[in-house]
Amino acid sequence: MRTAVGLFDASPLGKIEVHGPDAREFVDRFYINNFTTLQPGRIRYGLMLRETGVIFDDGIVVALAPDRLLLTTTSGNAANVGAWLEEWRQCEWPQLRVVVFPVTEQWATITIAGPWARQVLERLKPGCEMSNEAFPHFGLRETQLLGTPVRIGRVSFSGELSYEVNAAPDAAPTIWEALMHEGRDLGITPYGVEAVLHLRMEKGFLHVGTDTDGTTVPDDVGWGNAAAAKSRDFIGKRSLAMPENRRADRLQLVGLTGSDGQSIPIGSHLRLADSREVTDGWVTSAGRTVFDSRPVALALLRGGRARLDAVVTVYDGGRIVTHARVVNPPFYDPAGERMNA
Repeated sequence: MRTAVGLFDASPLGKIEVHGPDAREFVDRFYINNFTTLQPGRIRYGLMLRETGVIFDDGIVVALAPDRLLLTTTSGNAANVGAWLEEWRQCEWPQLRVVVFPVTEQWATITIAGPWARQVLERLKPGCEMSNEAFPHFGLRETQLLGTPVRIGRVSFSGELSYEVNAAPDAAPTIWEALMHEGRDLGITPYGVEAVLHLRMEKGFLHVGTDTDGTTVPDDVGWGNAAAAKSRDFIGKRSLAMPENRRADRLQLVGLTGSDGQSIPIGSHLRLADSREVTDGWVTSAGRTVFDSRPVALALLRGGRARLDAVVTVYDGGRIVTHARVVNPPFYDPAGERMNA
C-alpha cells in the first residue's frame, strides 16, 4: 500500500441517500461542519453527534446534485444512522421536504489505493479524466467503467492516493478481477481491514469507536475549532458548551512514540510523571510504522494536548512495559502530499 497498490472491499460502509429540495438543510443539521456550501461533484468529511455532544459517527458526504446528497457511515452504524435520520425527519422536522434512502446493499465499493492507483484505474479506461487537475482529492465522478455505471470518489483512509469505485453488486466482481489483472505488473494485492486500520493509525486518522468512547466530544479529537466555527445549529451543539465538555483535563486524542523500541500494547494504560490518578488514559490504536518500524500509537490522555513532549509510563497487565513520548500525529506524510498527488 505504501509502495505499490492494493484493493480493499469497502462494501460494508453504510450508504444513505437524502433527496429533496431541503436535502442540504436537513443533512447540515446532523454534522458539526458546514454542508450547505458543498457543490455537486465534491465530497466533505463530517462528524455526527448525539444530543449530548458525544461523537456518534463519522463519514463523508457527497453532493450528487443540489437536491441529492449521499452520506457514508461506519460499517457498524449503517442501520443506526439511517434510523437516526428517519427519526428526526419524522418526529422533529416533518416540514422539511426530504426523503431518506438507505442504499448500503445497492452499491458494492472497491477501494484502490497506493502510489500506482491512478495508473491501474486508467488502464480500465474510465469515462472521465483522471488527472490530478481534473479529478482532485475529495472529488466525485459519475461515469462508466467496463460498460457499467459507477461512482468514483477520490477519498483516502490510508493516507495514499485512493479511489472508491462504487458499482452495482453484480458488476463488482468483474471490476475487481479486471483491476487485479491490470495491476499485476505493479504488484497489486488485496488488503484487509487490519491493514487499513494500521495505515490510518499511522496517518493519524480517527476511527470512531476505537479512538473514541461514550464521552468523547469533538474538541477531544481536535475538532473543537470546527464545531465552534459553525454558526448554524446542529444536533449536539448546545451540549458542547456544558462545563463538563470544556474541561482542560478531559481525555484528548494524542500520538505516542516509543522511547525504547518496545511495542506499545493496545489497551495499555498511561501514567504521567506528576500524576496521582490511577490512570491518566489508555492506548486506543498502536503498531509500528511501515518504513522504519518505529513503535507508535494513538491514545486518549488526560489533558493530552498540553502534555506534548512529556514522557508517559505505559502499563499493561499491571506492569510497566515501556515508556512513550507524547506527540502530535500524524506519523506519516503530515502535509498530505501522498493522497493529493
